Amino acid sequence: MRAHTTVVFCAIDDFIPVAGKPLLGFAGFLEGLSAAGIPCIWVSTRSRQQLDFPIRRLGHAAPFIGEGGSGVFLPEDYFHLKAEKTVRLGRFTCIPVAAGQPAASEALEALAEETNVAVVPLRSLSPRELVQNTGLSRDAAESLRQRDFDELFFFAGASDEDIRRFQKQAVHRTIAVRPVDSLWSLSVGASLTACVRHLSKLFDRALHAHAFSISLATAALGHDLQQLCDRSIVMTNRHDDPAKLGTPNRPAPKTLPLFTGDSWELALESIRSRQF
Repeated sequence: MRAHTTVVFCAIDDFIPVAGKPLLGFAGFLEGLSAAGIPCIWVSTRSRQQLDFPIRRLGHAAPFIGEGGSGVFLPEDYFHLKAEKTVRLGRFTCIPVAAGQPAASEALEALAEETNVAVVPLRSLSPRELVQNTGLSRDAAESLRQRDFDELFFFAGASDEDIRRFQKQAVHRTIAVRPVDSLWSLSVGASLTACVRHLSKLFDRALHAHAFSISLATAALGHDLQQLCDRSIVMTNRHDDPAKLGTPNRPAPKTLPLFTGDSWELALESIRSRQF
């Protein structure tokens, strides 16, 4: 890790499609951050298996937060100091925040029985059914359901009232249930706040100074990150309501249009100069 007192937390799911190339300009933006020695922490609802290809393709060498705040994944020897309570997952050292599988699978089954709401976990589908229900290629669909922490599922014939009752019961049991694209995710103990705090402490210790944090996300994904970082950049489109882009008790975010030619250059310059 190169010493730099700025750290970017980037919600990448809207910038790197599950299938296809990153948005135009995003790869160059990442290269610019790397050249400036500014770590870019990817924040995603995806698993380490899903992120493996874009990490290798884009040469991402910094930590990332996976499965919606379920854990922090550290590349080998990224920090030359010991993080507490780590486990080895694949080629990463992981700081787990959520309970590992099969906790989420068991919690989903129990919650469905308690509420009498029918759910279908992706793990229960045949390869053909998995492709049909996700619209992904067979390899991408299989990667989607290989999870370290959370459980992906969909409701089977549930009404809106059923889903609200399911979510309410989940809150009582301290279980996180949230929509992920066209699916739902259930995790036991996931917390984006805890993940960001773990990483922020590691950067502060490594740098012997406060790591100035900047969140970067679309309006749809940036709300939670804005509350956890010192400053924020929101990439907007024409449908976003400017009045809803900020968060209470936080500095107003810098807004940049997502689909214009110089958006990523402007974001990079704002981060390097800390001009907000």
